[in-house]
Amino acid sequence: MTYENILFETDGRLAFITLNRPEKLNALSNDLRGELFHALKEAEADRSVGVIVLRANGRAFSAGYDLSPSRAARDGSIFVHPRSGLPDTGTTHPAHYDWSRHVLLGNWLLWELAKPVVAQIQGYCLAGGTELASFCDFRIVAEDAQVGYPPVRAMGTMDIMWAPWHLPMTKAREFAYVGDSFSGKDMAEMGWATYAVPPAELAGFTERFARRMANIDNDMLMYSKRSVNRQYEAMGIRTGLMSGTDVEAMSKHRPAAQEWNRRLREEGLKAALEWRDGPFRDFRGARATAPASRPVAGSDA
Repeated sequence: MTYENILFETDGRLAFITLNRPEKLNALSNDLRGELFHALKEAEADRSVGVIVLRANGRAFSAGYDLSPSRAARDGSIFVHPRSGLPDTGTTHPAHYDWSRHVLLGNWLLWELAKPVVAQIQGYCLAGGTELASFCDFRIVAEDAQVGYPPVRAMGTMDIMWAPWHLPMTKAREFAYVGDSFSGKDMAEMGWATYAVPPAELAGFTERFARRMANIDNDMLMYSKRSVNRQYEAMGIRTGLMSGTDVEAMSKHRPAAQEWNRRLREEGLKAALEWRDGPFRDFRGARATAPASRPVAGSDA
């Protein structure tokens, strides 16, 4: 199978799936997501493969969902539904307020895979990138990686409210409320990352970790994964995540959301992102010159 946005290869007991849009910081376009889901199923079907490693080329694991006008799937792609242009999640295809439900059901594939998935994370892992990584069984991160969810600053709540399932309560709130990023080292200390390692050691450490696990037979790994997953399902993880998608849909219809939409429509994506992140002085070029605050629609300021 020929892919255009990812690389797929096997080496002994490992399958490597590599996000391959480095010039776009591996933004998750519909085409890329469709190819990724297809490759995961291919690795699942290959009995010689025991463990899947999900990694990315370039300086970022993923900067999140592709918000650019070019995110629409290419015509004739076999990896997306011909009518919606979205990866097929086995559900009806969403209206604009059902995007979060769509991405939850897509990423749920990783949860239901029989085989463990190990994410190898460097650089930025933001927004939808955190959602993709959070559905992997393990996350090996570079100590200097930056993990965050900046869309909560102006766009809407997290599409998939994974934070309370992975982080201590107070940190889950900080992550979900403010959109600041945490280092890979921080994320390991809080329990989201399995290990944080020096950047130069990331690839080697991840492969050794995956190969060690791949010494176990496929069926045993499947039963172990299924056993752990069912405990979280009994605690309500699927219901909790699905209810979060309902809240996310509502958050996009709050009065202040129209300011983001207006700037995106009239000024373009780059300007809208500068407006969103400028006061925080972190992700965008405005970090050095942005005012300390900006008027917030719906506030008393």
